[in-house]
Formats: sequence, C-alpha cells, structure tokens
Amino acid sequence: MPDHTDPSFQHTTPSVTVDERPRLALFDLDHTLLPIDSDFSWGSFLARQGAVDAAWFARRNAEFYEQYKAGTLDMVAFLQFGLAPLAAHDRATLDRWHAEFMRTVIEPQIRPSAVALVQSHLQAGDLCAIVTATNAFVTAPIARRFGIEHLIATVPAQENGRFTGGVRGTPCFREGKVDHATAWLESLGAAWDSFASSTFYSDSRNDIALLEHVTVPVATNPDATLLAHATARGWRHLQLFDDPQTNQ
Repeated sequence: MPDHTDPSFQHTTPSVTVDERPRLALFDLDHTLLPIDSDFSWGSFLARQGAVDAAWFARRNAEFYEQYKAGTLDMVAFLQFGLAPLAAHDRATLDRWHAEFMRTVIEPQIRPSAVALVQSHLQAGDLCAIVTATNAFVTAPIARRFGIEHLIATVPAQENGRFTGGVRGTPCFREGKVDHATAWLESLGAAWDSFASSTFYSDSRNDIALLEHVTVPVATNPDATLLAHATARGWRHLQLFDDPQTNQ
C-alpha cells in the first residue's frame, strides 16, 4: 500500500476533460415552437383580408398542407402558390397585414413551454437559430418574438423593394435545411464540428435529414412517421403542447 505520509508520494486526481466549445441549438417552427402552421395560417389570414380569392385559396392551401403532412409536397408548386400574394401587394400593405397577423394569430399561440425551451438554450449561451421551410417574410417577426436572432428560412426574391413571387436560391426544405444550415454556419466562420453538441427540435417527417445530421435530435410534438422513426433510432421525445395541433 502506498505510504501517504511519504513526502515523495504524490496524490493524483483523474483529470476530466471539459469540452469548452459552444453548443448549437436549432428549432423548427411550425408545430414545433408553435402549435400551428404559420404558413397555412398566413394564407388563411390573407383570405380573411380579401387579399386572395377566399374559396379557391382555402381549398388549395388545404390540399398543399395535406401533401406536406403526407411527405409528398411539391415544394416548387407550393411556393408558386404561397408567394404569389406577396408579389401582388406593396410592402407597406404586407407589413401592415403581418403586424395584424402577429397580433391576432401568432401571439395567442405563443406558449410558455416553447418560450421556456428557447430561453433555456439562450441563457446557456448556445448559438440558436430557427430553421424553417416557411418563407422569411412570414417567419422573421416570429423568430424575433421568441428572442432568436438567427433565422434560416426560404427567402422570397425581391426586385426594387417588391416581392417577385419567386425564391432566392433553393427552398429551405428537407435536405435543403441541411444545406442552408451548413451555409449559415460557414457565413459565421463555423462548421458543424465547431460545437460541443448540435441539437435540432422538430415535429415533422420532412425534417429527418437535419435530425439525422445533428448530434442530439429531438422529436418534438412528433407526427406519427417521425415518432416511429425516432423510437426506432432511440431519439429523445418532447411534447411541448397538451392540445392537439390546429391551424387558423
């Protein structure tokens, strides 16, 4: 046995390596941080404003949403449909409508559980971003409402201060979310391995590519397909909302 009274004896404590790199936290938006789909809800809101043909728009909006849930959405066709109203109106009118949309539709759907989740990452000093297929005009004010500085979203094209109805670059959808998030990190001088961990919260089967890409995938309010996939993969499950998913 070692003699602890011997001056030559040195007691050593096993060292613990602490990864001091920052952590990355990414959040899907619709049905993840919000219990509604902001894109679908924006279309419904426009119909109520008389900005689009209400009956036709509501029917097509519902058709595209069912395709999204089924994992069969033609994103190009949907964006042609969804961005057309932006091109049909001047920016001042759109901004006024969006402020009303935030007040009457989005604000009532901001839940304490979702705010607390975001705040837990922000207060820990994690680099946070919302990664969503919904276009940036609709989602930028929502990201700010959650206190998240960075938004990775489908970007509507503009010319001379007006939306054109087209998309700048590729949609931030499915595998496109991985590409957009990677490009965003590169713009910050970072890469995926710059972080001690990377977490992504999502509800949707359409986000499996990005969920597979991070080190901590969290199936959040998951649809049936994602729940089955997450269970098989041993991923964490999180339910933020007690009430069923709805749209307005």
